[in-house]
Amino acid sequence: MEEKTEQPANETNSKQKNHLKETLLTSSEGRILLVGVTLAFLYTLWLGIKLIYSPEESQILFGMTATDIIFGRAAAMAFGYSLELGHAMVITVCIMIETILVLIFYPLFVFSWQHLLVIKWLRNMLDRLHRSAETHKDKVQRYGIIGLFVFVWLPFWMTGPVVGCVIGFLLGLKARLNIPIVLAGTYVAIFGWAFFLRRIHSQVASYSSYAPMVFFVLLIVIIILGNLLHRTGHENKNKT
Repeated sequence: MEEKTEQPANETNSKQKNHLKETLLTSSEGRILLVGVTLAFLYTLWLGIKLIYSPEESQILFGMTATDIIFGRAAAMAFGYSLELGHAMVITVCIMIETILVLIFYPLFVFSWQHLLVIKWLRNMLDRLHRSAETHKDKVQRYGIIGLFVFVWLPFWMTGPVVGCVIGFLLGLKARLNIPIVLAGTYVAIFGWAFFLRRIHSQVASYSSYAPMVFFVLLIVIIILGNLLHRTGHENKNKT
């Protein structure tokens, strides 16, 4: 009796694995994920090379990468400028990080939505992405593609490329349209932040050499408080 019950379960698991492999190779989301993983590997390799040949700069780049993932592009760019990284390096690093995030999290969300791939340790994050996307979906839907572009570009709480690409998916946009719009809005936002923060950095640095780092810390505090207020307001709205 045990052998009979185990065999169908094994067959089901093997079918699911085969279906997932086929999806990764044939679907647009699967190809996007492969590109994202490849870019992430190349970026990590580049950081490793930097660590060998330029340890001090590599520490800044590691810090900038972590800051972008946790606090967003504005904080990461402020961190880079506060430690005297140049325009080209700050912009390039932010573009690479946010591109990788979109190309990895978008297909993971789609596969999770379709119940093709469920990763337990990512489930809570994907659920938060879904809830945030649902909150802003109606606003974006009014203006269509332009609304999605502006949503990604705007420096407000819980806006950005990862949430934006999820909104695009929920609105029924194909990946070949969704991803370019989201990345275009992201790149325009990065260039905008670059010139704004560089100007602020120059003005602040004229007062003290420590002033840019103080500005970065204040920006982190503002981001944390903003997210807490946004989350509290969202929870209170759900209660009512």
